[in-house]
Amino acid sequence: MPVNIVYNFSKQKQKLHVHEGLLQSRILFLLHQIERPDSTVSVVFMDDPAMTAYNQQYRSKLGPTNVLSFPATEIPDELGDILISVETAQKEAREKGISLHQRLTELLIHGLLHLIGYDHEISDEQAEIMFSREKELYCSIQHHHARRKKMPQLAINVDHIATIRQARGGAEPDPVHAAGICELAGAKGIVVHLREDRRHIQDRDVHLLRQTVKTRLNLEMANVKEIVEIAQDINPDMITLVPEKRKELTTEGGLDVISNAKKLRKTISKMSKAGIPVSIFIDPDADQIEASLEVGATYVELHTGRYCDAENEKERDQEFLLIEEAAELAFEKGLRVNAGHGLDYRTTTRIAAIPFIEELSIGHAVIARAAFVGLDQAVREMQDCIDRAGRI
Repeated sequence: MPVNIVYNFSKQKQKLHVHEGLLQSRILFLLHQIERPDSTVSVVFMDDPAMTAYNQQYRSKLGPTNVLSFPATEIPDELGDILISVETAQKEAREKGISLHQRLTELLIHGLLHLIGYDHEISDEQAEIMFSREKELYCSIQHHHARRKKMPQLAINVDHIATIRQARGGAEPDPVHAAGICELAGAKGIVVHLREDRRHIQDRDVHLLRQTVKTRLNLEMANVKEIVEIAQDINPDMITLVPEKRKELTTEGGLDVISNAKKLRKTISKMSKAGIPVSIFIDPDADQIEASLEVGATYVELHTGRYCDAENEKERDQEFLLIEEAAELAFEKGLRVNAGHGLDYRTTTRIAAIPFIEELSIGHAVIARAAFVGLDQAVREMQDCIDRAGRI
């Protein structure tokens, strides 16, 4: 492999989360940009104590630095080693108001240029040349959409199959049957929302789905005693806590974790004891992400509704950036990231390209499309929208 990535963290620093696939793709891109695509480079991500030891041994300086480079002088096609303190990079990112992975990318560029002969310490002129090249390479990465090697999984929400059934009060169409079709068509998860008012999904559905779903059953639910007890009883593969209002047509926004922290922490503790991972449906907001971590959530599901409902491209771009930044921040905090709400055949691909998102929860658009082409075809077409993210 042209890129070797190694980690040197103490056990106490294991929460320094690095997205290896994303950074590896960026290094490969940079190797092409510097016209060394066949060369090998090794990158060691470490904490401050490890970097302090290297800095003292090789530069006779106390304390950590952000990046060190060690060129390989005798091995053909081996550029050398880049050592980066993720702990220092995290502090610098916070000071600069950028994400950790943006700062790591800057340091990778800096280290790589040192490996091929650039040196800002020789003179002011050389420093300016190196700075200019760093800027060029960073801009090129900003415009380069690295293909995801692993696309997010598709989870289908079958609530609206139940909505059609409940409209006539009969037994069909059956969301349990629909879930099976979705799985056979390639869906990697089934989502249902058991609401307090039972407007669509019924208790019977949830119990049967627990017995029949072969992939993963995600139970969306309000944080209320009755539904919490049902979740404990059926033991779904995961739950997603969402806000719920009786008069709303669908979930209107993310859960306010900050205002409901005490109750959420209590429920998450119960689920943890039962071995049920908990996701919280939130708006793409830094404070809500931090609060989700503090109450013990395993996942956050980022609300994509405002992105999907944007009235013009400028507004949509702004909402997309909020989701993109929130996904990266949540990942860096140690949370797993899903996304959903309002996604359709036009808006899904762009969200699927965000490398920190593991799963997309999509329902209404697929069920609506199924009315014209059938459920199997509708699911396959949505999966194609996700796969397309790897080709843009």
